[in-house]
Amino acid sequence: MEYEWKPDEQGLQQILQLLKESQSPDTTTQRAVQQKLEQLNQYPDFNNYLIFVLTKLKSEDEPTRSLSGLILKNNVKAHFHNFPNGVTDFIKSECLNNIGDSSPLIRATVGILITTIASKGELQNWPDLLPKLCSLLDSEDYNTCEGAFGALQKICEDSAEILDSDALDRPLNIMIPKFLQFFKHSSPKIRSHAVACVNQFIISRTQALMLHIDGFIENLFALAGDEEPEVRKNVCRALVMLLEVRMDRLLPHMISIVEYMLQRTQDQDENVALEACEFWLTLAEQPICKDVLCRHLTKLIPVLVNGMKYSEIDIILLKGDVEEDEAIPDSEQDIRPRFHRSRTVAQQHEEDGIEEEEEEEDELDDDDTISDWNLRKCSAAALDVLANVFRDELLPHILPLLKELLFHPEWVVKESGILVLGAIAEGCMQGMIPYLPELIPHLIQCLSDKKALVRSITCWTLSRYAHWVVSQPPDTYLKPLMTELLKRILDSNKRVQEAACSAFATLEEEACTELVPYLAYILDTLVFAFSKYQHKNLLILYDAIGTLADSVGHHLNKPEYIQMLMPPLIQKWNMLKDEDKDLFPLLECLSSVATALQSGFLPYCEPVYQRCVNLVQKTLAQAMLHNAQPDQYEAPDKDFMIVALDLLSGLAEGLGGNIEQLVARSNILTLMYQCMQDKMPEVRQSSFALLGDLTKACFQHVKPCIADFMPILGTNLNPEFISVCNNATWAIGEISIQMGIEMQPYIPMVLHQLVEIINRPNTPKTLLENTAITIGRLGYVCPQEVAPMLQQFIRPWCTSLRNIRDNEEKDSAFRGICTMITVNPSGVVQDFIFFCDAVASWISPKDDLRDMFCKILHGFKNQVGDENWRRFSDQFPVPLKERLAAYYGV
Repeated sequence: MEYEWKPDEQGLQQILQLLKESQSPDTTTQRAVQQKLEQLNQYPDFNNYLIFVLTKLKSEDEPTRSLSGLILKNNVKAHFHNFPNGVTDFIKSECLNNIGDSSPLIRATVGILITTIASKGELQNWPDLLPKLCSLLDSEDYNTCEGAFGALQKICEDSAEILDSDALDRPLNIMIPKFLQFFKHSSPKIRSHAVACVNQFIISRTQALMLHIDGFIENLFALAGDEEPEVRKNVCRALVMLLEVRMDRLLPHMISIVEYMLQRTQDQDENVALEACEFWLTLAEQPICKDVLCRHLTKLIPVLVNGMKYSEIDIILLKGDVEEDEAIPDSEQDIRPRFHRSRTVAQQHEEDGIEEEEEEEDELDDDDTISDWNLRKCSAAALDVLANVFRDELLPHILPLLKELLFHPEWVVKESGILVLGAIAEGCMQGMIPYLPELIPHLIQCLSDKKALVRSITCWTLSRYAHWVVSQPPDTYLKPLMTELLKRILDSNKRVQEAACSAFATLEEEACTELVPYLAYILDTLVFAFSKYQHKNLLILYDAIGTLADSVGHHLNKPEYIQMLMPPLIQKWNMLKDEDKDLFPLLECLSSVATALQSGFLPYCEPVYQRCVNLVQKTLAQAMLHNAQPDQYEAPDKDFMIVALDLLSGLAEGLGGNIEQLVARSNILTLMYQCMQDKMPEVRQSSFALLGDLTKACFQHVKPCIADFMPILGTNLNPEFISVCNNATWAIGEISIQMGIEMQPYIPMVLHQLVEIINRPNTPKTLLENTAITIGRLGYVCPQEVAPMLQQFIRPWCTSLRNIRDNEEKDSAFRGICTMITVNPSGVVQDFIFFCDAVASWISPKDDLRDMFCKILHGFKNQVGDENWRRFSDQFPVPLKERLAAYYGV
């Protein structure tokens, strides 16, 4: 039977009244409305009223009707499974009967409602939905066809996966050919829907689409010149995705596609141009990029460069004419969430002496207030990746343009030239070197340009050339650049402050101890910025201070520097509440400062230590409450705990043995026991780093817990979680050095996992090195237990440690390997050449370690005899041969 439902007049009036009130700008009214709506959800037929207002009450104005539908959509999202059957059926039939409403707003609202119901798992329970919508596409009535297509497009976006599964008997086999028929429809809106629907199935290589791929591509080409921008945009988007998924099908047409995309990248409609510009970004990742584009660079480069100018609307949105805004507080939504990178322990390398971080992209982050991604950013990113593909072959096309742009009288043009120069820095660095002695001084001059947007982009571009600047004599470029950048850190424009702070952090990373002579001057500026900065830039300032501490290390530990730097940091520290996310960057910054200052941090350590332990304790307590009663208690933000653990690591590293009393007076080890078992990998990662640091600083407090900790460390030797595994491995190595022979009972918990990891293909370098060091250290303290496995790890062990610098960790690891070779000499015979190579990687081993090397080398030589040794050592590369002869006389 049909479901008969009529609204009660009084109830209807009450709901209309609510809908009107909810459009009021007043927040108190808004809150009252929210509460009222929650209460009404208790009534089973409340949702019937909402659908009634949306579809039947044509006397009401459209915004009110649409709002009623959107409130219903939220109810579907939150409570759909509690709707009585009758209500659900009523809503579904009303939706399908009104998808062709004469108002575009109401049609769109009904479409949103349909896709929300569908994505609540209801595609299976609403079997007639797709067939019905597909048949409505053939309606003579435009509104019905457009409404049905709008709904289908939303369903394709939200439920693409389930549409292509067996769960629904593969409806796409019918839907996709149907959509393709509409590519030639007379209405631009319908053509656009049709392409958008099919586009949802490209990336997943949906079978139903792959069967019709040629027809699809043919139809796209037919739409290439469509007068409707939305259609052109969807065509470009399709071609970009096909480039990733079905390059084979595009190749025969590549020349005409490239020419088409060149035109579209210059489309009058910026949305079309942006979609087209993505094509160059995607193409650059394909191996065939060079062959395809080399003939087109002459045309393409000027198009990309032209797209890098700010548009007039950008300048208005960026308030490009407002030069001084430093006194205006930031609005909270301007502040983007930060991501804390948890501690990872890494080895220092021979070549560079800097810890290998994963490459951090210094993306084109120069105008993050505009809709984040726009033609300017996309063009710049495309030029950046193409510079990395073509390297210096790009320069003949760029240099003539740059000459014109960089010295142009109009600031917008000059600004785009500076962006171009920064975008090509990475790819074309070699070829740019001859021009830099002239360009860098010009850029340093642009740092005091009268337009703020020119000053800010110049900061970024100079940071992209920081590596070269630092490689030159300091007085030539480093000193003038630093002087000017520090002035920009105190600029009266917030965007410039931000750009200068970020650029200065990059310069610090490159210059390291080169900055020591200027420390007083640098600190002066950074401390002054504290009193000047609004909220958002303060967060970047913390980063610049932390990076400075990382870069100059113990050189910061001078009373006069501490006196300048610590008071403002501690003042902020005291102002912030425990719930304030601004603690993250401040704690990270303090962690770097504590590590650099070492004993200089002692006067400040107690309150800092206490608060960190508190943060960990609070977070754990909140997590326990939430796990016990999720409805009653919110989940905590575990970042507070992670950052606190990392700062404790920084304190332990900086203070060393001085942290002992603080640890003695706190329950940190009990808390760590819980953190090590947390289900969030980043929490475990940071707690293992802290375990290693406390093991080094005050093992007497760690030792009683070792029996509890070791099994947990063993289960975390899982390379699925690279950083967790890395830090657990490192901590085991530190523990074994402290435990000595008492490590014996724990070896079976960890050894076979470590051997497995060192033999895994594609294990990241840092993890391999830490694994090798820990295996060596275990062998050093318990040779009898580890030596029998020697043959299973000696080769990867040697190759992974040959490139790291001489240091304590490498020393103990090699002592271990020598002891194990003495216990099990046959384990090394097959791979002896690798051992020789690893030994030769030492620059200056301690005397007793050198004696161990000598004994093993000579023992092996005597064992095999002179003749065999000569044959064996003839395989050595010449430098290795010479080195072993010179150092060890073999």
